[in-house]
Amino acid sequence: MDPSVMESSAGAAAGRTARFGASAQYALLAGPLLTMLDSSIVNVAVEPISRQTHTSLPTVQWIISGYLLALGAGLALTSYLARRFGTIPAYTGFLAAFTVTSALCAAAPGTGVLIAARVLQGLAGAPLVPLAMSMLLGGSGGAKSRMSPAAGILLFLGPALGPSLGGLLLGAVSGGDGWRVLFLINVPIGALAIAAARRLPAGVSPPPQPAARPDPVGLLLLVAGLVGVLYGVDRITRGSWTPPMTWGPVIGGVVVLVLYTLRSRSVEHPALDLSILRDRSVALAFTLCGTASVAAWSIVFVVPVFLESAQGHSALMTGVALLPQGIVTGLSTLAGASAGEKIGVRPTVLGGFALLVVASAGLFVLGDQTPLWLTALILAARAGAVGLTITPLVLVATEPLRPEQQADANTAFNVVQRILGSFGIGLVATLFTRRSAHAGAVPALHTVALVITVLAGLSTFAAFYLPRPRRSGDVSPVALH
Repeated sequence: MDPSVMESSAGAAAGRTARFGASAQYALLAGPLLTMLDSSIVNVAVEPISRQTHTSLPTVQWIISGYLLALGAGLALTSYLARRFGTIPAYTGFLAAFTVTSALCAAAPGTGVLIAARVLQGLAGAPLVPLAMSMLLGGSGGAKSRMSPAAGILLFLGPALGPSLGGLLLGAVSGGDGWRVLFLINVPIGALAIAAARRLPAGVSPPPQPAARPDPVGLLLLVAGLVGVLYGVDRITRGSWTPPMTWGPVIGGVVVLVLYTLRSRSVEHPALDLSILRDRSVALAFTLCGTASVAAWSIVFVVPVFLESAQGHSALMTGVALLPQGIVTGLSTLAGASAGEKIGVRPTVLGGFALLVVASAGLFVLGDQTPLWLTALILAARAGAVGLTITPLVLVATEPLRPEQQADANTAFNVVQRILGSFGIGLVATLFTRRSAHAGAVPALHTVALVITVLAGLSTFAAFYLPRPRRSGDVSPVALH
């Protein structure tokens, strides 16, 4: 990874800056990258694990579902632990826990132990993205964070190439236990990141607050709400639309989250401070980030299936077709930063969403004989649009915040992203699967393209209500999804 300089301020009055070298950047990127990879890389191993352990597929599916539900539960703990112990110690501790639980997954003697280890892995992995965001984006009051294009590329390619990378690793390892390498590979990467975390400068996060009080009732409500919604979304993704198994948990989870929101207003130290969402601009920026993620990631999950099933490409060639979009994303985050500084947030986001509308409409030209280079070009154009859009939106959401609000803000950001993203991806994936079964893969992809194009169009209209930046020159050129 190219070394780059990241400047972070601990506050306007302090005026301190912390420079991130290559090792510090590696420490902050490895954790989010690993946890995002593990959200999708194991998908290709479900059948081999089922066959090797003589376990039914529905049971083995809990290796994936348990991890995703645990990610939701782990997010609820993030803000309090960051306040209580400090962002850097919390991040390092969770990174160590994720590495250890990855080793437990690799060594699991059976499906039951593997599912339990995956739940622990999800709990440990959930805080890594918001905690890394807090340090990468820096504080407010003059904060200005810079990250190399390689960072954006890696973070975008993680979820996109998870299934392809999993297939390559399984193919490279012979024997029925080949799936263990999917977890074992995390261990050396995580160990190196833990060592590199020692190079993180103390000024990138506020000091710990040993007197911070937990909010057990709030934590219980937040965990129950997130797990309920994500469980229902997981059922939707699997094609189950039967109430109450699907919509019951979703509706119940939403109700519990609303109760938590109402209660948090009267609690001095809530488990997750949502007061930042009372700012209309911040709430709109969070929502638009969510819609951009749905528009981006739903296609990333659908197109590989289309390329392999309808066009007959291998997992390797599918991964090659996805590669340019990661590179373009890394570069477009820098372009979004520059445009946000020069012409403002609103016109930059409007331009990004307009490009997303046009590029998403380009999906209508895809058929069973479309050249792979054209597919890669369309995906790269969409990725460029998302890079342009997300960057200024993160500025709107984080620019007014004090350093001590960063942990709550980035956790709330990831909660919104995970709920909207998971729900949108589940709906789109189910729509594609059902449409494919009745009309074929090409009409199914075009139906999905219509939904995504309309969503991008509505987001373009909503972007007219974004404010102008409160100051120029304070743009953070990357957002972790």
